[in-house]
Amino acid sequence: MQVSTTGFNLKIYMNQVQNISISDYTYALPEEQIATYALPDRDHSRLLIWKKGEIKDERFDHLPDYLPSDSMLVFNNTRVIRARLFFYKHTGARIEIFCLEPLDPVEYTQSFSKTDRCIWKCIVGNLKKWKDEVLVQTLEINGKQVFFKAEKIKESDSNAYEIKFSWDNPLLTFAEILEFTGNIPIPPYLHRESEEIDLTSYQTVYSKIKGSVAAPTAGLHFTEAVFEALKKKNISCEEVTLHVGAGTFQPVKSETIGGHEMHTEHFIVSRELIDQLASFEAKIIAVGTTSVRTLESLYFMGCKVITNPNIDIEQLPVNQWDPYDLPKLNYSRHEAFEALSAWLQERNLTELNSSTQIIILPGYTFSVIGGMVTNFHQPQSTLLLLIAAFLGDEWKRIYVHALSENYRFLSYGDSNLYLK
Repeated sequence: MQVSTTGFNLKIYMNQVQNISISDYTYALPEEQIATYALPDRDHSRLLIWKKGEIKDERFDHLPDYLPSDSMLVFNNTRVIRARLFFYKHTGARIEIFCLEPLDPVEYTQSFSKTDRCIWKCIVGNLKKWKDEVLVQTLEINGKQVFFKAEKIKESDSNAYEIKFSWDNPLLTFAEILEFTGNIPIPPYLHRESEEIDLTSYQTVYSKIKGSVAAPTAGLHFTEAVFEALKKKNISCEEVTLHVGAGTFQPVKSETIGGHEMHTEHFIVSRELIDQLASFEAKIIAVGTTSVRTLESLYFMGCKVITNPNIDIEQLPVNQWDPYDLPKLNYSRHEAFEALSAWLQERNLTELNSSTQIIILPGYTFSVIGGMVTNFHQPQSTLLLLIAAFLGDEWKRIYVHALSENYRFLSYGDSNLYLK
């Protein structure tokens, strides 16, 4: 379904967008084309290049050759945490606790720094076997015995629970506990348990800020050699932080996209980068859909500030339907980002710490990016809809080509460069 923006009417536009049929965004993905492991050499993955309708097959380490000189690449520097925890009851039943996001303290850094207790929103596996008892792991860390406990407090939202974690060694932070006993949460469609190799292969080489439960996989292909080549071509490499949530794997179960609730993700962007984005004249290329969602969300936040300069920070997050529900504003990226930077400066904030629930669908008008690096995405997913928003029906031709040429798909698969 193509969403028309001619003869623009907000109500008609919203109805068209929400009535997008998810069955129009599917394709047959053979199991053997899902990459279950990363390649030994990250930058030797294949690279499909689409530029203004032309398709070319390349290898990823040649990416810099195809990027416009003086352009800007924006990376998501989040780091995947060992979010999967396994506890065993005295009966032998295994309870899996999948940490989603901190609740007390709510700030990631503070929660990871705690040395006694913290509360997280979690998904619980084998829930019916866990009644009200406190679960305990007996760990030996640095030669000392540690009792690590999990206590179910109450049901949260979206089938999640508030779980209180506590431990009896004040010399250990929650981050250190997770590093010792947690498991890397590789995607469920790999149909295997995480292995030692995933500890490095499921992290980007530039990951810094802990908080994601899924990797920003478009960045997995980058190496120091590729960064050196980018530098020689005078391509600016900038960073944002968006903590990827488990909702990134959530399939769209409704027949139309209007029935799907998009997950919320937290991000941090420096005021310095917002200033750069406001004045940057060349092409901005997002590395990964998480970077796309962050950059485009910043634009709408800037529009909110322009229309309401006294807006509270609690009103700033972008809701799912904001891009389609707000009156069509003709502010430029420069105007929006200048307003957002000024708003931060007035409040003596050097960074924007906020969240977004933005869903990018066919009919969306991109205000920031002119290109993206991304992997191949699952059928009937919000990520594939985002790609279709950028490419139009060209996404079908690209995916047919990739399947016929035996590209590797999904998180550990090959890559794409899309340039308008």
